[in-house]
Amino acid sequence: MELLTRTETWNITYQHALGETASWFYVQLRDHGKLYGRRCPQSGRVLVPPRAFSDQTLEPTAEWVEVGPGGVIETFTIVYESFKHLPDPPYAFGYVRLDGADTALGGFFRGVDLSDPKAAAARLAVGTRVMTHFAPQRKGDISDLWFEVES
Repeated sequence: MELLTRTETWNITYQHALGETASWFYVQLRDHGKLYGRRCPQSGRVLVPPRAFSDQTLEPTAEWVEVGPGGVIETFTIVYESFKHLPDPPYAFGYVRLDGADTALGGFFRGVDLSDPKAAAARLAVGTRVMTHFAPQRKGDISDLWFEVES
C-alpha cells in the first residue's frame, strides 16, 4: 500500500475566553509582575500555570500561592529553524518549575549564547537555576516574562 502525504496550510485567528482563573493570573502578571499558582486542597500541589481544577484529583483549586521568581529548568529546546509567528532563530524555549510550584511554566530563555548548540545545551541543562524577568511594559500574556540562568 502506498502512503501519501498532503501539504495543507491553516491560518486561523481566534479569540477565546480565559475564564476566572487564567484571567486573574494574567492580570497579576500584567499589573504587578508577579506569578501565582493554585493549590489543590486534597494533594497540596501548587499548579502553575494555575488551573481551576487539579489535573490529578479533579478537585477545584481554591488558594492562590505566589511562586518564583526563581526556579529550575525541567526541560528545554533550542530552535534553529524559522517558524511562522515565533521569534527569529535561534531561540531557546522550555519549562521551569518555579520555587513554590509543583508543575512547570513554559517560557523563553534569554542571555545564553545559542551559536554553539552543545555549549548552549550545557548552560540550559535540566536542574539549572534560573530567574524570571518581566518586561517593563506588560500586556498580560506569557510573552511578558522570560527566564535567565542565574550567575
